[in-house]
Amino acid sequence: MTAKINVLDNGYVRLVDAMGTDLTPVNAARVSYAKESQVLTERDVRLIKFLAREGHTSPFRHAIAQFEVYAPLMVARQWFKYIIGSAHQEGAGDSLDAWNESSRRYITEEPVFYVPTSGQWRGAPENSKQGSGEPVATRIGSEAMKKLDDSVAMGMEFYEWALANGICAEQARLFLPAYGMYVRWYWTASLQSIAHFLAQRLEHDAQAEIQAYAKAVLTLIEARFPVSIGELLTKKEDAE
Repeated sequence: MTAKINVLDNGYVRLVDAMGTDLTPVNAARVSYAKESQVLTERDVRLIKFLAREGHTSPFRHAIAQFEVYAPLMVARQWFKYIIGSAHQEGAGDSLDAWNESSRRYITEEPVFYVPTSGQWRGAPENSKQGSGEPVATRIGSEAMKKLDDSVAMGMEFYEWALANGICAEQARLFLPAYGMYVRWYWTASLQSIAHFLAQRLEHDAQAEIQAYAKAVLTLIEARFPVSIGELLTKKEDAE
């Protein structure tokens, strides 16, 4: 399974593996009655709708997906909150999540950085202390892009100097500009947990960069669990 969607300038989301189909939550729910479906029927779809609508989410934990993600560190750290905050309760994902990330303690591959173009820089919102508002003036965006390019170039120069002079990789990485640097990780999660992530990060007020990754995850997971993910997200919309 190698479905992959490119995100931002150098990032991507790849569906590495998946366990289950829309039949998985159906059969998990019906095991109490020692019944099992072999082909998804309208009756099964009605059951999925019922489970999602009524908040009976445990059957959706039996369907699992594994993703490889390559994203700027600022996206990774927002995403990671869904792992450390997982618990078996309504609306909070679940404790089956797993996260394994590449580390510059061990690798020295060429660092890659996210640098927004001049038209992608956003201003501060008018009525909030967080998030972003409208795009800044092109002149400001161009200057911001140049300054970030300069910062990356300087950090790379110092990083390479440190490595060349025998400083260990785990300390040399201190010279690298952190938040825009791409990192790679595996995320394995249940369908319930994935739906919780999507419900939060597909919102119009979510940070644009992580919203772009959430859209990629949705596209990949919809192909495998079209009914279940649709109903789990519909439940969130109905509750608002």
